[in-house]
Amino acid sequence: MSREMSFFIYLLERFAAFRGETADCTLKLLCEKGLYDYAVNMYELYHIENLENAFDDLNHKLISKTN
Repeated sequence: MSREMSFFIYLLERFAAFRGETADCTLKLLCEKGLYDYAVNMYELYHIENLENAFDDLNHKLISKTN
């Protein structure tokens, strides 16, 4: 497994807990909103920043995709 995918799984689990959801629900939501590839491809930035910054970014993207 690549380091990017390992980190994505970690991020997904933490992001889901932050949202009060299960990881599978959060993954489904990211896929439905077209953000799965975006989140995986943000490895270079997300892994060096505070995780809460990644959470804020993903939440912002989810909100903008909902409106």
